[in-house]
Amino acid sequence: MVDPQISAAYEHCERLARSHYENFPVASVLVPARMRRHIAAVYAFARTADDFADEPSRPPEVRRQLLDDWHARLRRSVSQPPPSTDPIFIALRDTMERCALPVDLFEDLLSAFRQDVTVTRYESWTDVLDYCRRSANPVGRLVLRIAGVRSDSADRSSDALCTALQLANFWQDFGVDWRNGRLYVPAEERQVHGAAEGDLDGAAMTPAWRSTMRAAVERTRRLFAEGRPVTDAVTGRLRWELRATWLGGMRILDKVKALDYDTLHSRPKLSASDAAGILFGVLTWRARSTSHST
Repeated sequence: MVDPQISAAYEHCERLARSHYENFPVASVLVPARMRRHIAAVYAFARTADDFADEPSRPPEVRRQLLDDWHARLRRSVSQPPPSTDPIFIALRDTMERCALPVDLFEDLLSAFRQDVTVTRYESWTDVLDYCRRSANPVGRLVLRIAGVRSDSADRSSDALCTALQLANFWQDFGVDWRNGRLYVPAEERQVHGAAEGDLDGAAMTPAWRSTMRAAVERTRRLFAEGRPVTDAVTGRLRWELRATWLGGMRILDKVKALDYDTLHSRPKLSASDAAGILFGVLTWRARSTSHST
């Protein structure tokens, strides 16, 4: 018998998932119905925590406290049923039990969100990739486990794809992030090309910054190539979803390149024609090279 409280909790999470667009397979018609509510529960947990971290109207100490409270509620939900007024954790507890999801993946996400509150610059690629390891990679591993896929090789390629998607989003939102006080291109890469932060306040993207962004995009392409095998580690409709996600991320990189790497002044978006191209790519996937490039 279906517990009406749990059903209502999942419906709450699914409404939240449908109200946002992300590079995350939420509520997509390609996601198998048996997985959809579990992915929505994970999304609702992560989306709410991310909103706590990114709310500029709240002081940093308030945002950190909200995240600490969210973490405490997560830990409590593992050991005891959440109160009836807590639909996200009611759904998440059920999902964690049914899909055997480890709590440490959720704690990694919270660690990254907490870092968002205070860290706005990165010294090295090691630092950036460590952030992605906690902010993006847990999502892929959770989706794999919800799908019943548990293997080291699938985890490794999923990690590469999730990191690539996170980086692609950084380069897509480069100008938006800069105007919000964030810079994800690490200092070590900027120094190689002689790109100075102060130049980003100028009227034009400098050659040094174009060179820096080109290097960042090429690094990200290599990660997409490493992540491609995860699309074959799953079956059914989820395979189509992951292929579309991979192609969409690669298309964003193509559009960054088409702007001559100037996403300081323009933010590339996927258009209807891009969507058609992605659909075609999904349908003809087997004919494509594993080092897909355009």
